[in-house]
Amino acid sequence: MTAELQQIDLSIGGMTCASCAARIEKKLNRLDGVDASVNYATERARVRFPDSTDAAQLVATVEATGYSAAPVVDPMHAPDPHPTSTHRGHEPDNGMHEHASTDDASLRELRNRTVISTALALPVVLMAMVPALQFPNWQWLSLTLAAPVVVWGAYPFHRAAWLNLRHGAATMDTLISLGTLAAFSWSLYALFFGDAGMEGMTMPFTLSVSRGGGVDEIYLEVASAVTVFLLAGRYFELRAKRRSGAALSALIELGAKDVAVLRTSNGATVTSSEDEVRTPIADLQVGDRFVVRPGEKVATDGVVVEGTSAIDASLLTGEPVPVEVGPGDAVTGATVNAGGRLVVTATKIGADTALAHIARLVTDAQSGKAPVQRLADRVSAVFVPVVIALALATLGYWLATGASTAMAFSAAVAVLIIACPCALGLATPTALLVGTGRGAQLGILIKGPEVLESTRQVDTVVLDKTGTVTTGEMLLVDVVTAEDTDEHELLRLIGALEFASEHPIAEAISDGARERLGASRTPLPGVEDFANHQGAGVTGVVDGHVVIAGTAALLSDRAMHLDEHLLAAKDAAESQGRTAILAAWDGRARGMFVVADTPKATSAQAVSRLRALGLTPVLLTGDNERAARAVADQVGIDEVIAEVLPAGKVAEIRRLQTQGKVVAMVGDGVNDAAALAQSDLGIALGTGTDAAIEASDLTLVRGDLRVVADAIRLSRRTLGTIKGNLFWAFAYNIAALPLAAAGLLNPMIAGAAMALSSVFVVSNSLRLRRFRSLG
Repeated sequence: MTAELQQIDLSIGGMTCASCAARIEKKLNRLDGVDASVNYATERARVRFPDSTDAAQLVATVEATGYSAAPVVDPMHAPDPHPTSTHRGHEPDNGMHEHASTDDASLRELRNRTVISTALALPVVLMAMVPALQFPNWQWLSLTLAAPVVVWGAYPFHRAAWLNLRHGAATMDTLISLGTLAAFSWSLYALFFGDAGMEGMTMPFTLSVSRGGGVDEIYLEVASAVTVFLLAGRYFELRAKRRSGAALSALIELGAKDVAVLRTSNGATVTSSEDEVRTPIADLQVGDRFVVRPGEKVATDGVVVEGTSAIDASLLTGEPVPVEVGPGDAVTGATVNAGGRLVVTATKIGADTALAHIARLVTDAQSGKAPVQRLADRVSAVFVPVVIALALATLGYWLATGASTAMAFSAAVAVLIIACPCALGLATPTALLVGTGRGAQLGILIKGPEVLESTRQVDTVVLDKTGTVTTGEMLLVDVVTAEDTDEHELLRLIGALEFASEHPIAEAISDGARERLGASRTPLPGVEDFANHQGAGVTGVVDGHVVIAGTAALLSDRAMHLDEHLLAAKDAAESQGRTAILAAWDGRARGMFVVADTPKATSAQAVSRLRALGLTPVLLTGDNERAARAVADQVGIDEVIAEVLPAGKVAEIRRLQTQGKVVAMVGDGVNDAAALAQSDLGIALGTGTDAAIEASDLTLVRGDLRVVADAIRLSRRTLGTIKGNLFWAFAYNIAALPLAAAGLLNPMIAGAAMALSSVFVVSNSLRLRRFRSLG
């Protein structure tokens, strides 16, 4: 029996390219029983390890590789660093602030380094490129300006290259450091030890510079400009990466910071507003009652015990319409009270809340790797040594063919600088970061990157009926009266009788009757001698009348028969898959109540959108054929699979798959969990059960079926962005390296192109932030 592995996320510092991530991943995976995945874009490592290994050993392994590491604190329930503060407006640290401030400092430092280096490098480039600016001894001014750029400006590259060299590794920084130092060193040699172009110089030891080739050609502008381009590229890359993860950060920040708890000085929970205590959210306990005023966030998941209001959940679920709530209704933490004062009892806190669950799902998805990323990882792992070998081969080839040393050197430096495994490493994780983050904002939770491949291949969508296509609640949709029967009296007597029953159909009739009687404010009378006849109906005495509500068989047993009008209405209702409950008193059939589980208002539009995506919708249900067909006709579904037991749903999914179809299953109940797991793509409505959500690949926070189409569209677009990024990253290297080796690419242009390739990949991913729901 295999022992269960523990899991930890590590924050990795010092990574500068995808090959760094590949090296750390390789080192961690060499530990016995360890399964690690390192994400360059998120700077995180997701590590699963056995009991024989501990977190300290994992951190030590990363540090021994030349990088820093620290366990990630779950920001959803990090301890409050100021537990004694209880004043209104206090915002406890949730674990994100320190990380954000560190990122801000790094961004500022990199920006300053880039700006200063640019100011110094610009005159160097202009003097090298514009002959009119080449005054006597201009090259010495170039050296003076270029030296701090190459030494100080490029210091992060040199430092990273040295640290990796000490551990016997080469990364992207190795290429940058080698290229810039080689260009600078060659320039120093040409200036101090060259022997051509002496004429025109006024200083006794000064050497001129030949732009026509020869040993005296200098590359100070190359060393300076390349450094600036790469610093600028890394600055924009870091800023864009921060924007990529902004959706998750915003999601985590949604939670309330403090809460007004109803509690006496001895800790007992009360309901008096005079005893409100403003306390940090970390101090809230399950069972505490807390106040939510208009405009405030609901502190945590709970149940309303006092007050009525409208709850705005748009920031959490993407649902724009506020939901009315009152006593007994559940509310979710981080939603906003848009109406009156509420008193809520906390039912879940910290890591158990819906917000924490959503944040974990998004984090898990962003920590994984899509199948299309594996090739990029393998390429990045061997790319740098191959490029160094190619640069040496380029230098040797041109020298062997009789080319000038300057030309051979220029080609070799261009090869070093043009190489860009960074773009390959960023192609997948940045798109995944933005796509999953945008999905979370719209109430679409993608469980893992491998899900994206499934959405592209799906051609059939199987929809559970009850609770998915329909509301899942029985409603009174029609009332039919017999001749000489007053509808008001029918509603009053039958409404009272059904109010005594707990059956869902009885509840629908009772609620519907009271709603229709509401205008007249007629109270329901009491019931005596109530009796439930299993599977047939109920009887009782109401206002002195012996009242019956149930099937035609129950009335027939008591020698009561339906007139033609009621009989025709009953047949019409049942032909539409609806449930007909007959009503009688004083020995006569008096009317009929029609109850149905009606389609959601958005289901027909949702089915239309699925068809527009090229998908075939199929309705799957345990209900009878007529009921299923009636619902399918209303929403526009042609294929219906009815009267299927829960266990049979798995078999039906498997049957469709054996026909060559790639099947997505949409459901919300416990009986859908197995079918969701069997399908190629499981989609659970967040309004459903935990079992269904756990078995799914995509979770929709709200119960609007239209979001299914949005989820598939977003997933497909994210996958398309990943593939587009990878294509351009591969195409760039395939095209650029041969040009550089052939001597057709100036090293300075190579540096600019390399920096822009990474910026392009990240910027292309950021376009996913503009994805819009059609709902």
